[in-house]
Amino acid sequence: MIGIDKMKAVYANLRIRHKTFLLIAGLMTLFGASSAAVYQYAFAAYDEELYRQAAKSLQLSSSGIESELLKMERLLFRISTDSQVQAHLQSVAENSSGYERYVAIDKIQELLPTLGSLDKYVLSLQLFDNWQDEYAAGVHVVRTSEKRLRQIVEESAIERGQVRWFKPTTADSALLVARQIRSIASDNFLTPLGTIAIRIDMKAMLADYTRSLNTNNGAFVIADDGAVLYPEQTEITHSDLGDLLQVNGQYQTAMIGDDRYFVTSTSSRYMDWSYVVLTPYEEIFQAVSTVRKTVLIVYLGLAALALVAAIRFSMGITKPIDLLIAKMKRVQFGQFDHGEEDEEMAMRKDESGQLHRSFRIMISRIDELINENYLKQLMLKETKLKALQAQINPHFLYNTLDSISWLAKAEGQRQIAEMVQSLGVLLHNSMNHQSPLVTLGEECETIRNYIVIQHIRFEERLCFRLEVPQELQGLLLPKLSLQPLIENAIHYGMETMLETCRIDLRAEIEEGALSIRVLDNGPGLPEDTVERLRRGELQARGSGIGLRNIDDRIKLMFGEPWGVRIEPRSVGACVALLLPPRREGDEEHVQRAVGG
Repeated sequence: MIGIDKMKAVYANLRIRHKTFLLIAGLMTLFGASSAAVYQYAFAAYDEELYRQAAKSLQLSSSGIESELLKMERLLFRISTDSQVQAHLQSVAENSSGYERYVAIDKIQELLPTLGSLDKYVLSLQLFDNWQDEYAAGVHVVRTSEKRLRQIVEESAIERGQVRWFKPTTADSALLVARQIRSIASDNFLTPLGTIAIRIDMKAMLADYTRSLNTNNGAFVIADDGAVLYPEQTEITHSDLGDLLQVNGQYQTAMIGDDRYFVTSTSSRYMDWSYVVLTPYEEIFQAVSTVRKTVLIVYLGLAALALVAAIRFSMGITKPIDLLIAKMKRVQFGQFDHGEEDEEMAMRKDESGQLHRSFRIMISRIDELINENYLKQLMLKETKLKALQAQINPHFLYNTLDSISWLAKAEGQRQIAEMVQSLGVLLHNSMNHQSPLVTLGEECETIRNYIVIQHIRFEERLCFRLEVPQELQGLLLPKLSLQPLIENAIHYGMETMLETCRIDLRAEIEEGALSIRVLDNGPGLPEDTVERLRRGELQARGSGIGLRNIDDRIKLMFGEPWGVRIEPRSVGACVALLLPPRREGDEEHVQRAVGG
């Protein structure tokens, strides 16, 4: 928290120019980071889609190749179970020489071209009888060496009628699939009759099924047991191939030699083969890399332009303020002249121009006041000082009244002593400015002293009665709120009648509010007088505090619902104060409300 507060303090003390620059730079950084995140997400999604499409293409190509290889297996099965092939091979097996053997061999030679030797991707059909004589037909027939022939016959015999795949050799680059032909006749069921083999043109097959993989600068590899099966010539080593086959069915990037490749691989569903496609990484992602570089260059260019614009913008805002501050400093030293820059700034129509014009008007008025009214103000202050010095100290008056009271008591002048003492108390209360609120008990004490003076003045013509319960005397009300009401009752009541004037002051709690009523038996208040008192047009006698003044003070201290009410009455007048029942514990809250 201390670090954050310190950073806030440092930022608050920065110049507006620097704050504006930091704000724009921060927004640009946020925008740049957000854009980078969006671009990164988009590029990652694009890369992921490329990976998936590459893997999908490899899957389609490998599925097509395997479909063709399965066709070759079915072709082997069809040939090995062909009734004519079975009959002719049976005849050859039973006759090592003679006319019947010759006829059977001739039939086999005639039959082979019709059994699929001309099918697509078939280079030749190779048929070997039990005497290891070879019969071949196809578009590209080769003679099988004795070693190769023995390998084919022996390993096919091990499979006992199942297919056997043979890798290409240096002498023959064709992929070869072979199967032992076993008799299906009931009299010699499953007796070996020979071996049939198909030489497959893998180059043509791979060329057709890898055309969609875009391997112009890459490679399509078929691996068998960790060794490269196709193509025959490749730069991929055995160790490279082992690393590439670690992630089956996935995609990865790998370094082969000095080049980086995008690699996808999958396994054969029918054989122990693995299909691997290697595509130069730059060939696939060159466009993406170009877009990334372009976006980066454009963003850096825009960022540089934005920073320059931010600096110019912040200077455009702060320069008029700096000029105004410089003029203020000159004014501090009494220089009220206007420079050429001030004339230029004052002609502008924006807020800074308005600010400079207002400042010019202000300093012109200040200069006028200094030049024309300086002496006049000094004379006025001197006159006020003399008037204040000539005023009598109110405390001196209070002390004087107190001395008169003691002298009157010493001379036996009881009424004079009481009157002077009450007047002194009233003067003391009026001079006490410590708090705008007093308790109801204190206000009643002020009224008692006021009534003492009025009793001496009017004697039996005035009858005053105070009805304030003890539990209400601690409630608060504005100072000098009740005495003006008593004074108004005496003025508008007793002074206009010959009989005894009765004035009652009652306090009670009504509906959660403190209600204080002043009632008299006088002639009452005319309607126009009531309205003038409410509007403050008619001022009270004596203290000069009218009903409007009391009402305003109550509303200011306690709020709009409270104040002075003039209640209708058949005889006399009734003025009521409505106040919230607050005690001294609530005084601090009220004083804060009054003081703002």
